Amino acid sequence: MTSYLIQGADLLGTGRQDLLVKDGVIAEVGKVTAGDATVIDADGLVALPGLVDLHTHLREPGREDAETVATGSAAAAAGGFTAILAMANTNPVTDTAEAAERVLDLGRACGLVDVQPVGAVSKGLAGAELAELGLMARSRAAVRVFSDDGKCVHDARLMRRALEYVKTFGGVVSQHAQEPRLADSGACCHEGELSGRLGLPGWPGVAEEVIVARDVMLARHTGSRVHIAHVSTAGSVEVLRWAKSQGIAVTAEVTPHHLMLDTELLSGYDPTYKVNPPLRPTEDIAELRKALADGTIDAVATDHAPHARHDKEHAFAEAAFGMLGLEQALQVVNTVMVQTGLMTWEQAAAAMSTTPARIAGLTGHGRPLAAGEPANITLIDPTAKVEVDRADSHSLSRNNPWHAMTLTGRVQSTLLRGRPTLLDQEVHV
Repeated sequence: MTSYLIQGADLLGTGRQDLLVKDGVIAEVGKVTAGDATVIDADGLVALPGLVDLHTHLREPGREDAETVATGSAAAAAGGFTAILAMANTNPVTDTAEAAERVLDLGRACGLVDVQPVGAVSKGLAGAELAELGLMARSRAAVRVFSDDGKCVHDARLMRRALEYVKTFGGVVSQHAQEPRLADSGACCHEGELSGRLGLPGWPGVAEEVIVARDVMLARHTGSRVHIAHVSTAGSVEVLRWAKSQGIAVTAEVTPHHLMLDTELLSGYDPTYKVNPPLRPTEDIAELRKALADGTIDAVATDHAPHARHDKEHAFAEAAFGMLGLEQALQVVNTVMVQTGLMTWEQAAAAMSTTPARIAGLTGHGRPLAAGEPANITLIDPTAKVEVDRADSHSLSRNNPWHAMTLTGRVQSTLLRGRPTLLDQEVHV
């Protein structure tokens, strides 16, 4: 394996350092002589542990017209990720050990990023009967995160049983919090003055908050772990802050789009901005940013949701939910959290690498950039101004909500166990 010397990177508060990478690990840190190593010039770049995404939709198997494991992995590498969790709502659903192992093998064959399958909580995502949680956990895929994402596990009894089951092997249930009797499958716009003016079905924040409240109480009752996906409201933050003060084992994530984009973008009926949960008002965004900064929200997760044009280019109410996230996630966090002074780079690294790796049980990721540690590394130019062009995406889909916006920061290189998967902005297969 080729050795690399990452020269002159800003190493998370310790100043400029060199990183010598050999045989998949960081061999030396400090002032290092290159020797026969290939030099990666990191002057002006910040070095982070490789990013980990708790929430990626890769669409394969079943919807390879929207995304494949290979194209999603390329997008992940371009965004600075070294590990991603592939959600279960594929066709067929990842609700068996065999299905989970198939996703694992597709990721390994590609080799750009570690692809860890997420198992379904219920068979077929139907919300009626538990999926093969234990078999998936004992499989080669070693599944530890389970989610019916896209659908809420709305049956309290089923959710309780799932929490009890995953506790036996240290797993976690990731909940898509949406009470269907308060926000049904047609709800697509934050409920308020705007939804009324646009004539779009309302999705009130309370539909998320009541499920978050229920599930933290179920976690307390069972002594198990629950993770709340794509938190979007100030009310959910309030519940999470209380639950953590009580010592309840709850973690939560926020998406880049909920940190930056507000519900007013729906005024033009552009289906690019249709997402579940919906974009929220600026007052919710302010609370989400505050909660991420103070640790009430633990992680940033993309909810990368690619869609083929024929699924997205419809009248707003009929279009598919979701937007791309992998390639711009770190840029968004840099723009709205780091450059504004709300977070340090150390905090950003925790939210996008260390903590998500811990939540998912990925022991080889989210590690310190220190000698002897796996060489999973992301290099970002923190001050570069980038105008986003959806045509440049490595994803098969083009539903990019940041198209034509200028973000701060550019991912320059990504190394997975010492091998560049992105080098000078070029993906290396």
